Amino acid sequence: WSRNGNVATAVFHLLSSGIGIQALLLPVAFATLGWVWGAISLSLAFTWQLYTIWTLVQLHEPIPGIRTRYSRYLQLAIAAFGPKLGKLLAIFPVMYLSGSTCIMLIIKGAGVMELLFKLMCEGGATCDAKSLTGAEWFLVFTCMAIALAQRPNLNSIAGFSLVGAMSAIGYCTLIWALPISKDRPSGVSYDSRKGGSTMAGMFDVLNAIGIIVLAFRGHNLVLEIQGTLPSSLTNPSKRTMWRGVSVSYIIIAMCQFPLAIAGFWAYGNKIPSNGGMLTAFMQFHGHDTSRFAKGLVYLLVVINCLSSFQIYAMPVFDNLEFRYISMKNRRCPWWVRIGFRLFFGGLAFFIAVALPFLPSLAPLVGGITLPLTLAYPCFMWILIKKPHQKGHDALWCLNLGLGCLGIVLSVLLVAAAAWNLAIKGLHASFFKPL
Repeated sequence: WSRNGNVATAVFHLLSSGIGIQALLLPVAFATLGWVWGAISLSLAFTWQLYTIWTLVQLHEPIPGIRTRYSRYLQLAIAAFGPKLGKLLAIFPVMYLSGSTCIMLIIKGAGVMELLFKLMCEGGATCDAKSLTGAEWFLVFTCMAIALAQRPNLNSIAGFSLVGAMSAIGYCTLIWALPISKDRPSGVSYDSRKGGSTMAGMFDVLNAIGIIVLAFRGHNLVLEIQGTLPSSLTNPSKRTMWRGVSVSYIIIAMCQFPLAIAGFWAYGNKIPSNGGMLTAFMQFHGHDTSRFAKGLVYLLVVINCLSSFQIYAMPVFDNLEFRYISMKNRRCPWWVRIGFRLFFGGLAFFIAVALPFLPSLAPLVGGITLPLTLAYPCFMWILIKKPHQKGHDALWCLNLGLGCLGIVLSVLLVAAAAWNLAIKGLHASFFKPL
């Protein structure tokens, strides 16, 4: 395990994993919740998930002076909940958030790559004739991502994370700054667009809260990132890591809060539920925006998807190599490492082609994995630190309350997502990527 990271590399990794295309849906949540409750929900979600990150940072090295470091979420879950329950609670959400995030990035990145190609060749019959099929765009993106994914560990992809962070900041800023510099579409309204019945309205609110909560991601990578930092009694890794978290989340807040507020101001309840700000901008302001600006937004999104793929896939690669080393009792040779990356890339490509509608299931599965972000860290703090036994009753009550609230919220979000799918239906098109 390489432990020569620093505050800068931690910031790069946290930004690359923490900002993504899911933030473009934040104005959609505001269209349901309105100005006041949208801002309150966004602020509460930001504070809550920042607290659970602080908790994970403290639990990375729970006992000062002891060399035990939990550099994987699963290791910490096993230490807190025990071998059986820890694996049961953590394996699926960690696998989902690593593997399926890469699949989502293939679907979204390839789609935007196709839009960029059509913009560059100016549309028309000739452009359509030259364009690739959906599956071929998926393959192009996957090949590019796997070609870049040959670095051995998380520290070695700090450059990719820097590029991913800069591109995410770039398109998040452009996508709200460009619309507010232009006239708003006619008929923009800020009235809530909740469903007509009480039940439908309640589930619409829950789905909006789910969009806000799922905009903050990367908790499954926090321990991995901290594991790249050196640690000693005089300068434990939690100090360095928290400095990195503080810097990165100030930047994340500067990206996501203006995106949500300015996006809702520009489009109100006209913002499309699918695609969010990117679709709205191209639909309402694409005609009066230069090709260079539109192309730059598309390019930055593609670059960010390629860079984010590296950091989300690295824990999978690391786990595969760890299994190999444990079985063979020797270092993983370069050709085996390449084979693992090709295998994962091929599997992710196959699932993306087979299930191109997977992003529409994100609220459902995201609700299932929500405890990993908002609840499990609180329970792990109680079980490992035992604050109640040490007289820290306030911390015990805070973590117990937040943990239970996170579980309840997860159940409600799953119910709302299932209700939404039951009412609107799931337009499943197996092996038919657009």
